[in-house]
Amino acid sequence: MKRFDSLSGWGRAAASGLLVALLAACSVEPTYKRPEVDTPAAFKEAPVAASGASAQDTGTWKTAQPADDAHRGEWWKIFGDQQLDALEEQAAAANQDLKAAAARVQQARAVTRAAKSDWFPKFDAGFGPTRERASAASQLQPDSVGGTTGTIWRAQVGASYEADLFGRVGSNVNASRADEQQSEALFRSVQLSLQADVAQNYFQLRELDSDQDLYRRTVTLREDTLKLVERRFKEGDIGELDVSRARNELASARADAVGVARQRAASEHSLAILLGKPPAEFSFAQAPLAPVTVRVPPGLPSALLERRPDVSAAERAMAAANARVGLAKSAFFPKLDITGAFGYESATLGDLFMWSSRAFILGPLAGTALTVPLFDGGRRKANLAQARARYDEDVAQYRQQVLVAFREVEDNLADLRLLDDQMREQNNAVQASQRAAHLSRTQYTEGAVSYLDVIDGERQVLTSQLQASHLQGTQAVATVNLIRALGGGWSEVPAADTAVGSAAPATAPVSAAASTAASAEHVAKR
Repeated sequence: MKRFDSLSGWGRAAASGLLVALLAACSVEPTYKRPEVDTPAAFKEAPVAASGASAQDTGTWKTAQPADDAHRGEWWKIFGDQQLDALEEQAAAANQDLKAAAARVQQARAVTRAAKSDWFPKFDAGFGPTRERASAASQLQPDSVGGTTGTIWRAQVGASYEADLFGRVGSNVNASRADEQQSEALFRSVQLSLQADVAQNYFQLRELDSDQDLYRRTVTLREDTLKLVERRFKEGDIGELDVSRARNELASARADAVGVARQRAASEHSLAILLGKPPAEFSFAQAPLAPVTVRVPPGLPSALLERRPDVSAAERAMAAANARVGLAKSAFFPKLDITGAFGYESATLGDLFMWSSRAFILGPLAGTALTVPLFDGGRRKANLAQARARYDEDVAQYRQQVLVAFREVEDNLADLRLLDDQMREQNNAVQASQRAAHLSRTQYTEGAVSYLDVIDGERQVLTSQLQASHLQGTQAVATVNLIRALGGGWSEVPAADTAVGSAAPATAPVSAAASTAASAEHVAKR
């Protein structure tokens, strides 16, 4: 009879364990699926040749991989500028914003590890006395006896475990994982933005150097002109008015040159901050901007959904919000906390660790608290509504981010396409203004025109040259902006090979994510 009761007890325990396992497998988290977005087949502003080119004709621009956190490559090396390469290396090693983003990745990883710890039991140990009074009823004594007061010494090890009923723990882990992946994507976004900001600032510095070079040549030209005017004034060929005008033009050119130098100093200071250096410890030698002839194939619009880290961060935010909907749903169902303790207890400290003082709480029901929610004034319902609304918000923000990404690519493609025409016409304007200035100077020397014609001609030359310099700088910055808008990704891998790689399954980003995590940890340590 005792054996039968024992078997029955074990059967009930096994049945209870099986029931708990089945309930733990019943997650109420909604199945996540990335929302559909309206994606055009091609960019409207893309060059016709590029949009109709085959994979073999797209140069070395890396075709999109199904991972935002894939290695971006040192895309700035396409400009062939060793000084820019050195600046990018310095920024990657010392920029504080990048270090802060790497630290945020480390924080997100720690939160994920904390969430995963709920899958495991918790153990603790305690020692100390408890002063307590036991009632007569609890000891099956009549009321006249009264309660007993005493001190109980305990030394025990406790264990607790929350069964993952209805996926509460799992949903929390999924949300933390998505948050971690979002942090990694944001780290890549900060990294790409830093690289682009360094390149833009560098090209803007070079543009200002070109302007300074133009003003130096203009000042030299106007100094020569002033000497010519003063000589003619001494010879009595002209009046003092022309001398005053020549001096005014020379002083104006010098003042404008100082203004450009002031802008360059501020730009140099901004570059120093990007490199993680105090402006007082950084200086950059002047050198005019060389024309940028790099052409970047835009690829397909659908690639932006996989390449741009900010788009991926918005998508991971949706995944986290979806998991938190499941977390809010699980609050409507029972919660099972299993606890137990084993140790010693005694009325005296000297007898505490005797074998006869051992005590424990153990068994299928002992130490188990099955909490069933009944009424909370609508709090759980409100939390679920909030979680669903947050998911809807993240969906809208994701779709908006995709639209912004498409717009940024189209803007920069249009800039580069139209800048080619504008620069060609501006170069014609420079040549025409130089010819007109030369003719006006020659005719003024011969006395055929007034000095106002010379001034107007020289001003037109300077204005047209400055505009040409600005267009060169704008073209370089627009090229960088296009690479940023496309999500980076310049690589030495042939286009034919990457076209095959772009068809990789969705599970391919796992190794790339590990690479991102390692990169963020390396930056944080530096």
